[in-house]
Amino acid sequence: MTPAQAEAVLFDLPRFADRGASAYAPGLDRVRALLRAMGDPHLGLPAVHVAGTNGKGSTASFVAAIGTASGRRVGLHTSPHLLSLRERMRVDGEPAPPEWLAAAVERHEAAFREIGPSFFEATVALSLLYFREREVDLAVVEVGLGGRLDATNVVEPVACLVTHIGMDHTDLLGDTLGAIAREKAGIAKPGVPFLHALGPGDARDALEDEVRQRGAEPERVRETVALAEAVGGLRFTTTRGTVGPVALGLPGEHQRWNAALAVRAAEIAWPEASAVPVGLREVVARAGLRGRGERWSGDPRIVLDVAHNADGWAAALQNLRPVGTLWVLAGMMADKDATALASLLASTSARLFTIDLPGDRALPATAFVRMVAEHGGAAEVAPSAADALRQFRREAGPDDLLLVTGSHVTVAEALAALRHGGAD
Repeated sequence: MTPAQAEAVLFDLPRFADRGASAYAPGLDRVRALLRAMGDPHLGLPAVHVAGTNGKGSTASFVAAIGTASGRRVGLHTSPHLLSLRERMRVDGEPAPPEWLAAAVERHEAAFREIGPSFFEATVALSLLYFREREVDLAVVEVGLGGRLDATNVVEPVACLVTHIGMDHTDLLGDTLGAIAREKAGIAKPGVPFLHALGPGDARDALEDEVRQRGAEPERVRETVALAEAVGGLRFTTTRGTVGPVALGLPGEHQRWNAALAVRAAEIAWPEASAVPVGLREVVARAGLRGRGERWSGDPRIVLDVAHNADGWAAALQNLRPVGTLWVLAGMMADKDATALASLLASTSARLFTIDLPGDRALPATAFVRMVAEHGGAAEVAPSAADALRQFRREAGPDDLLLVTGSHVTVAEALAALRHGGAD
């Protein structure tokens, strides 16, 4: 089996990114059956399990980068991917080799056919198999959706983390912050440290109540970690001492508490903290993270951010302070709160482009244009991400910025165009 054939086998499975709720298959029976067919690679594999509406990918990457910086071998499972599904299964920041994926899929293709997992379940199982075969010291695993019934909830964690609770996937997780919080608290395990970065409110109350019902004691990182500005970055002070100052490798105020969660998780996973500053500073290189306020190396005026809900978009926009004109390239999924993004962008003076994204789950560009107009703004439909990028490069001034956002798929389309020169 070739790498391309292996990817075809996996992409033929039901995929939430394409089909939305119709491809969502909650429950752990299928992933457990698939893992059993693979020899139960997850059993005895220490893990840090990370959930949250926003920030879980960044937090997981911070934890993984700290571990790699300390000289350990660390597996990192995140989702969704941008350019290759192998990005979901990284060891020390490097995606699984295509030859490994081809061999693993060929070896277990019969189990895929018999068990019928979703695309996500299959990639979770393959990630854990890869981590076991690479003999990682720790697996850092990002929840896909929710927590309680997410396929990742088979891992054996040494620490569980929740970053943030917001209104997202309300059709699947509940229509209140409290209900969503309880779903995410479903990753709690008896006696396992449970850390969260939530402030006071209904979400925190519900989260902590559910965690205690599941036999764990929640730790409020906003109370157990003190942040302080210092020359050269931030200082993080815990009961074990002070780390820093360190300049975080990800931009934005919202990354501070993600980093604080990672600092505490690292203290739990490893006895020493000497590598924490390096991991926090070099998170992009050491964990392979993309698309979080990322400046494109070929043109730093282009900013890539995979934010896909109201809180994420607000944070992405807050982080940008262009001297010149702000441009935005947005593409949306129909099951996201596109009205929130339309309202945010209409309130700015940004020049806005929108594109049609592939897949049945995508929101038509013309529908997003109408939403922006209803909020008093204006948007243009671009034929493709490459066309929008070309227009930006032709017309933008040296102090202008282009934010690419709305969905992982939007960022992936822009990255593909940038990498292949289609935007030049």
